[in-house]
Amino acid sequence: MAFIPQGNSTPGPSKIPGANRLLTKVEMRLSCKSLMDKDLGSKSDPLVVVELYDHMYKKWNEVGRTERIKNNLNPTFTEGIIVEYHFEEVQKIKFMVYDLDNDTKDLRDDDFLGQMECTVGQLVSGKKVTKPLVLKNGKAAKKGTITVDTEEVAENHDVLVLSFRATKLDKKDVMGKSDPFLEFYKQGVTEEDWHKVHQTEVIKNTLNPVWKPAEISVRSLCNGDYDKKLKIQVFDYDFDGGHDVIGEFYTTARELIFNSKSQIMCFDHDEGSANDLIGEFYTSSRQLMESGSRQIEWVCINPKKKAKKKNYKNSGQVFLTKCEVKRHYTFLDYILGGCQINFTVGIDFTGSNGDPIEPTSLHFISDSTPNEYTQAIVSVGEVIQDYDSDKLFPALGFGAKIPPNNEISHEFAINFNATNPFCSGVTGVVAAYQACLRQITLWGPTNVAPIIDHVAKFATEALNQNKASQYFILLLLTDGVLTDMYETRDAIVKASHLPMSVIIVGVGQADFTDMRMLDGDDGKLRSPNGEAAARDIVQFVPFRDFKGPAEQFANPADLARCVLAELPQQVEEYFKMKGLHPPVLHRL
Repeated sequence: MAFIPQGNSTPGPSKIPGANRLLTKVEMRLSCKSLMDKDLGSKSDPLVVVELYDHMYKKWNEVGRTERIKNNLNPTFTEGIIVEYHFEEVQKIKFMVYDLDNDTKDLRDDDFLGQMECTVGQLVSGKKVTKPLVLKNGKAAKKGTITVDTEEVAENHDVLVLSFRATKLDKKDVMGKSDPFLEFYKQGVTEEDWHKVHQTEVIKNTLNPVWKPAEISVRSLCNGDYDKKLKIQVFDYDFDGGHDVIGEFYTTARELIFNSKSQIMCFDHDEGSANDLIGEFYTSSRQLMESGSRQIEWVCINPKKKAKKKNYKNSGQVFLTKCEVKRHYTFLDYILGGCQINFTVGIDFTGSNGDPIEPTSLHFISDSTPNEYTQAIVSVGEVIQDYDSDKLFPALGFGAKIPPNNEISHEFAINFNATNPFCSGVTGVVAAYQACLRQITLWGPTNVAPIIDHVAKFATEALNQNKASQYFILLLLTDGVLTDMYETRDAIVKASHLPMSVIIVGVGQADFTDMRMLDGDDGKLRSPNGEAAARDIVQFVPFRDFKGPAEQFANPADLARCVLAELPQQVEEYFKMKGLHPPVLHRL
């Protein structure tokens, strides 16, 4: 649905981006009520089998099953089912309940109590879903319901913001003091194997450096275990990379689980010679986090100097002056926390599409074959609709002469109700689109900036609420090069500051070279006056890339996967940029 203001107002693998796809895991906890009793002299012994549908091979595959609970018609299962969750795909999932009569895995000789089929997206957006069981023929079972409670598998997404300073470090440079910096290392397979995870900036010519706050993810630093041992070293920077150790400091964590440690080094920077190690130290992540605003001091020890000099004390002191824990919220955090994804469709009705009554027209309506506009609406809309509570989608058109005055419009409701442009579900959008074609005259030019600005108005209202409760997606379908490219660039740059993304699907065989510049994958989009977009919010794909040369149908799953692959990251980036957390937190 669109935001309502408060108050008065078939490609190969190489064509499908993978790096930014949302791939996470969710756990489903299952329970049933009022199951049918199939046992004589006792109650049913239920078990639930879970299957996911494979669109490529058109078959159901088992992904897990619960334990069997004996003599219980209202079971709450202990074993959860974990599945991979892809936002950009329609993942059909089926829960089948059996009365298990033996210990074999084969269920053909066990009694079937009912099943429930839905999508993973519906379960994620619904959080806790209860539905009646049905039989395999689709008819209602005599009795019984199943409840699915879904949550993201816990992972640590937190980031530590650490502020360090040091005093009285050793002087390592002949013509100056030291150029100290810190390095953080994680221990590998052996105690001698260290892997660098972070390095601070170099502070030139000082024995009393104050470093900028360092942001380090908990996973990178200590694999999420706050009691893991860390090692920090202080180095003197040298230009040739041979940093000299100034010193180091250590502390032992409560225990070394999985033998995973982190190490931090501090060097003195030299422009033309080897960098000198100033020192190093060890600590635990828990100690870093619990310091809060208190300063923690470590004595910086240089192992070689300590071994050589009997009266050696230390090579300086290092202080943690502040530690802040920043939560990194995921796309699922926002969805499970109540954020609504609002979907709007914009359709090109310019004359270059061809007369809709001609079979060669991109808008031709056939009883047997949906045109490319319809296929794109259905492919993307069927994924998005699971994340919209009322499934009411505004659908707009541009580039046509519309009734009653036959005037050219670049922003009109395709149901011709300007005050209520909403269509009920994806099928409602398709029906309104087909009805609209019979009442308009295709014209031109191809101007899309007005529709982008239209959605941006509602996104601005959501922005002003200062909550992570609304995000807007505009699906633009067009057959050719835009005639208002300057205005479109300006509209997109302005929209990059709003909770909004734009998906453009190029329909037909036109040259879409100029359209690709709107997609910021190769660099930041700039407005005509030179202002850079705050973030990349556009994804452009030609529809023809998703079907073979002799095919009329595109692969809907591949199209949806491609155009929606970047969306979860865009949602996360926007709310992080604004410092907004989910309305409701579903994980500690």
